[in-house]
Amino acid sequence: MLAGLALAVLAACAPAAEPVPTPTVTLTAEAEDVARIAAPSPPANPIPEVVFPLTGEDASGASAVALAQPALSIKIENSLEARPQDGIERADIVFEEYVEAGISRLVAVFHSDVPEVVGPVRSMRPMDRNIMGSFGGPLVFSGAQSGFISQARNSGLTLIAQDVGSGGFYRLSGRYAPHNLWGTTSSFLAQSSHLDAPDLVWDFAYPPLSTPTAVESGTATRVIDIYMSGWAQPEWTWDGDRQAWMRTEKGVPMQTVSGTQVSATNVLILFTRIQWNGSGGGSSVPETIVVTDSGTGYLASGGKYV
Repeated sequence: MLAGLALAVLAACAPAAEPVPTPTVTLTAEAEDVARIAAPSPPANPIPEVVFPLTGEDASGASAVALAQPALSIKIENSLEARPQDGIERADIVFEEYVEAGISRLVAVFHSDVPEVVGPVRSMRPMDRNIMGSFGGPLVFSGAQSGFISQARNSGLTLIAQDVGSGGFYRLSGRYAPHNLWGTTSSFLAQSSHLDAPDLVWDFAYPPLSTPTAVESGTATRVIDIYMSGWAQPEWTWDGDRQAWMRTEKGVPMQTVSGTQVSATNVLILFTRIQWNGSGGGSSVPETIVVTDSGTGYLASGGKYV
């Protein structure tokens, strides 16, 4: 079975560096008569001295504590009963994955902008440790088969979940279980204070020094229509005024508790293999195979895609 693993991030990826041409100067006979004028000031370096590692955005105003804190990877429900979600519009990266019955579930990664609370928090799946493991922070979730919890722990991850006795979770009044579990990020950060901040994982484009790959060589498009299943049909529409891809679900704007429509600077769609995994000790669940040596995908940025 083929399914899409969608990835929304905030900063653009840069193409491979091109050789810098050797400048030449040609003088004409009249050059000696031209009045000498002051050379214009060189343009400011567009690359910030300090950046947030998952977005490439300027972090010069951030505190040392904020820069040193780990990235929180939190499992967020995306079924109809879970909407609107809380806090995901502030994530650096959001992964959307295929789970049982064709619904999608999210892995929201927070580092540069961490909300006070996030929800609704839901269960972990066997592919989550491979999706977020390179960020080095904790995996926050609620519920999972015991075998999948053991596999994630044995991979070296720090797990924060009700299942393993972690704190920071509470039930929200006005919603019914299991769609009402919220999490407090300050508690999650306190429980993972022994972990480091994530490393830089991409090359970022800083115009006019460099141009995002899709913008430089891509094909113009206005809408990215994704059909994962009958239950998961996300769509991203390019908004030139906001310079962002705006998210809808079956034609309805995807808004969070704050009333903000979910958006992304870049959208990456991966066509991946799905296999059923029964090693958790319970019923088999679909697992997205994200570790592979080949595959197809689309990267969209700036109203274009490659």
